[in-house]
Amino acid sequence: MDKHQKQLEKYADLALKKGVNIQRGQGIIINAPIEAADLVRTISAKAYGKGAKNVHVEWGDEVLSYMKMKNAPAEVLENFPKWKAEGLEEMVADGYALLSIYGPNPDLFKDVDSERVAKANKASAEALSDYRDYIMNDKTTWSIIAYPQQAWAEKVFPDVSPEEAQNKLWEQIFQITRIDQEDPIKAWEEHNERLRQAREYLNQKQYKKLHYKAPGTELSIELVQDHIWHGGSTESDKGVEFNPNMPTEEVFTMPHKNGVQGKVTSTKPLNYGGNLVENFTLSFENGKVVDYKAEAGEETLKHLLGTDEGAKRLGEVALVPNESPISQSGHIFFNTLYDENASCHLALGKAYPTNIKDGSSFNKGQMDQHGVNDSLVHEDFMMGSAELDIDGETKEGNFEPIFRKGTWAISFD
Repeated sequence: MDKHQKQLEKYADLALKKGVNIQRGQGIIINAPIEAADLVRTISAKAYGKGAKNVHVEWGDEVLSYMKMKNAPAEVLENFPKWKAEGLEEMVADGYALLSIYGPNPDLFKDVDSERVAKANKASAEALSDYRDYIMNDKTTWSIIAYPQQAWAEKVFPDVSPEEAQNKLWEQIFQITRIDQEDPIKAWEEHNERLRQAREYLNQKQYKKLHYKAPGTELSIELVQDHIWHGGSTESDKGVEFNPNMPTEEVFTMPHKNGVQGKVTSTKPLNYGGNLVENFTLSFENGKVVDYKAEAGEETLKHLLGTDEGAKRLGEVALVPNESPISQSGHIFFNTLYDENASCHLALGKAYPTNIKDGSSFNKGQMDQHGVNDSLVHEDFMMGSAELDIDGETKEGNFEPIFRKGTWAISFD
């Protein structure tokens, strides 16, 4: 077995053990691009070896996706198959874990009308809303890992041959997910412990607001009462520990949907629906985006914000120190899974109900009453840098430093 195959085996093992934490007798759904067939087969073999009752694979083909988005009638794009949504919901209701293998071409739909992409995204989000609720409420275990599809690799490493670009991106993925270490499982346990210390500190503090200051950013974010910080591993409602994102370097919680004031400027591109939005600024009043601009992809940003009322408000605030391995790599990955873990970020749209006490049991009226944002979308965008300062405002109105120059200003020991 060559070195790459050994690392691929370790990567598959990590995804099953520390990612979704597959249990004997449990099924698993794998969302994957056809380019990742080698990895999917390796994961599937290991899943059955661990006692999985079924491995269901949802294959994706970006070439076919492009053809459909470019040529299909609008009524096709605006209608997501009901049978497919019901089938996926049936599986997660039966306790299936979900593993998504992610690595899209950042420029996939750059010559497709952004309105067509927005309509297709909205139709999918509407049809899969109940399915997504299982995920966002941790009613089953789920995780996202990356695969270096060729077009993505060439975007990150444009100055080398296609083969070398993919090899270099594999190297980055294995390093950032700790696969290159002697015992990746142990390394992840130690990493989860560090993130646990950070979230427990913040949960004890229960800051009323966070205040951000950086070039192009002056923003205050009110946090919901009884908010909960998460980060690293978490538990499903059945008590099974899992890691939702691999990699992950963040701790995150819930902003009050009406409590955001000021201006924020992005620091990395946002890949939304196969289009890049770059160097954009959002202005907030009473929680809502009231103005926006972007150097590139402004029309895409417009359609994202126009998805529904909740898309104009924040659903997540996440803290990531600038010394994270992804940030220190020096690369822009044009991929939210990686770039969001290089930088402090915010998310437009739906909040995770698990970020507020008893949130998973809230009905829509209770969500609104507590300031929990709801939307068909949840899109992270990066706004952190080595110049970012963050203060926490206590309930008494005192300001305490949380971040200085892009890194923690507090000790968790």
